[in-house]
Amino acid sequence: MVTIEANGVTLGIESFGDDGAPLVLLAGGTTMLSWPDALCERLAASGRRVVRYDLRDSGESTTTDPANPRYTLRDLAVDAAALVEALDGAPAHLGGIGVGGMVAQVAALDHPGAFSALTLVGTRAVAPGRPDTDLPDHDGATMERLFSRPMPDWTDRRAVAEFAATNAEILGDDPAAARASAARIWDRTPGTEPETQMANQLGMVFANLDCRPRWRERLPEIDIPTLVVHGRRDRFFPVGNGEAIAREIPGARLLVLEDAATAMPAAAADEVAEAMATLS
Repeated sequence: MVTIEANGVTLGIESFGDDGAPLVLLAGGTTMLSWPDALCERLAASGRRVVRYDLRDSGESTTTDPANPRYTLRDLAVDAAALVEALDGAPAHLGGIGVGGMVAQVAALDHPGAFSALTLVGTRAVAPGRPDTDLPDHDGATMERLFSRPMPDWTDRRAVAEFAATNAEILGDDPAAARASAARIWDRTPGTEPETQMANQLGMVFANLDCRPRWRERLPEIDIPTLVVHGRRDRFFPVGNGEAIAREIPGARLLVLEDAATAMPAAAADEVAEAMATLS
């Protein structure tokens, strides 16, 4: 893992595969570890250069004040386009997962020349907060269980990992995978301040990020090959959100992972990588 300067900020990246191969850029959701190692390795083995990166205020990227971001969703979209230019310059296949999927949608709309294909995983076409009335919201009972739990001691690595494992169980994800990922995120977080650790684990920056103006109505403008991936059992962004994106982007393919919930399981890496490889 290294850092690179793009759009006036420092972004943490990790590369897989041959530097001269076609670029697949994966926006974190919010850290790069939202993208499974197995997927990155599978894509690299298929002849791609895979670069996953941390969004601002997470991982190795520029960290200032996650509770009060002085940038917008549009700025994060510019980061993606600038990173393509810094890495290669040729249009790249852009992937976004979770909140990173929102970044990816806006990046594809605002910077169409930078991207040749688009993969959107476990995301939706409206900003954090209440969705449009035709889109399913977070599952109420699940959210009540998640947000009624006391926060861990964010300076205690083991407590943070166990907190993540229990959250994963509530969401229907793999607790062991979540535990391991949380420990890796904890290790990569700059500093041990509780606010910074919490922001990295929970992606807190999106609670305060300015995501205006709306972009859902512009989805039909996307004219690059697009893959929409969604877990059938996703309780955070229910599958209807992915179905709506796939309907509204012309020619988009929808891949529903029947056994997946919110996180992308490593077991789905081959299927998702194969589908992504058909785009570019």
